[in-house]
Amino acid sequence: MSVLTAASDRSVCAPLPVLGRDVTVPLVTGGEVTYAALDYAASAPALQRVWDDVAAYAPYYGSVHRGAGYLSQLSTDLFENARRTVAEFLDCRADDQLVFTRSTTDSLNLLAAVLPAGCQVFVFETEHHASLLPWQDAEVTYLDAPRTPEQAVATLERALADRDPHGPALVCVTGASNVTGELWPVRELAAAAHAHGARIVLDAAQLAPHHPVSVQDLDVDWVAFSGHKLYAPFGSGVLAGRADWLREARPYLAGGGASRKVTRRADGGVDVEWHESAARHEAGSPNVIGAYSIASACKALTEAGFDTLVARERYLIEKVREGLADVPEVRFLSLFGDDAPRVGVLSFVVEGWNSSHFAAALSAEYGIGVRDGLFCAHPLVRTLLGSDPQTQGECGAPEAAPGEKSLNAIRVSFGAGTPDEHVDRFVAAARELVRDGAKWNYRTEDGRCVPAV
Repeated sequence: MSVLTAASDRSVCAPLPVLGRDVTVPLVTGGEVTYAALDYAASAPALQRVWDDVAAYAPYYGSVHRGAGYLSQLSTDLFENARRTVAEFLDCRADDQLVFTRSTTDSLNLLAAVLPAGCQVFVFETEHHASLLPWQDAEVTYLDAPRTPEQAVATLERALADRDPHGPALVCVTGASNVTGELWPVRELAAAAHAHGARIVLDAAQLAPHHPVSVQDLDVDWVAFSGHKLYAPFGSGVLAGRADWLREARPYLAGGGASRKVTRRADGGVDVEWHESAARHEAGSPNVIGAYSIASACKALTEAGFDTLVARERYLIEKVREGLADVPEVRFLSLFGDDAPRVGVLSFVVEGWNSSHFAAALSAEYGIGVRDGLFCAHPLVRTLLGSDPQTQGECGAPEAAPGEKSLNAIRVSFGAGTPDEHVDRFVAAARELVRDGAKWNYRTEDGRCVPAV
């Protein structure tokens, strides 16, 4: 029995309420339609629950860790309670630190800034740029893309076996690919890292919104993720994990909040005593609303139940795959194979179509928002496409003739707030575009394909 049939008894939960679910957008062919947001992998819409919580707090906004007034004390309690809520959501160890940052990118750059001297870093070429690029000042080993989870573990073990066993080392790995949605063998990679005296950081930006993330069960040393993927507003993120490297390094940013005591020296200089807690890397006025919104999203997802959310997501994944199974022009991208476990992220190419043209037509003619390009994971997408770095062609012409290699891809992604109708509309629109072509003319403007006026 297919997932679609299994879901027909309504055992799969309804989507969670999100902002923008009733927004309408104009079509170039005339009229308006409810917008189908299918780019969750870039930024998920905020949960209505999160927005309501933020709105309820907003009148009580006050400075944090600095004021004696009631609102300042309230905001400070809110901020620190949010830290505890997120730590519980991640199942952190009792002595772990949780630092609020701006994003996953900011979190991993923070970790890169506190690496011990001589630290070796091992990272697969399949990573998002947020976890591929921050290690430029360290001794980095980039690992080739594996084609099975077992190969990923074996590749890492071989690389770690050749390193200096007496020096510090860090492995960086994604939990779920932002290109293919495939789940990575994090627990096995963590075991391999620790067996060779290395630590591991998990990029959970795509994993945390879709699956439970337990620091202790996965046995990772750090985890990083972003609020804007987790149904919270932009501008907030988390780095949680081992305290020692964070405590021993210079603050990521120098300023108020990170310092415990500052004194002038007789020679005119300044001596600084830095905090040893998470505050050491949270200089400046913190994003209290961002931290609170992440905590609210953590509560909402926990209460909804990840078992139920995962079941619904699998149902939507199968809707897409089965709906396009008989369209030979559509080819889905994967490292580990079509049957590999994945979150609600699917990338594909359409034979004879420029990816930017296809995505633009979905938006302009059907009111469907997807993503096209290389998804801030250029080495991975080029490996999957088998293409060399090139400039995208004009959107009005096919990107690649039949049998030729595509240069970019199209990504459809969804999550806890996606209704069935949005996925059904996408499948119908994709089939219609492949069969009949676009109804409108398009041109390239500033590197993007847009409807020709």
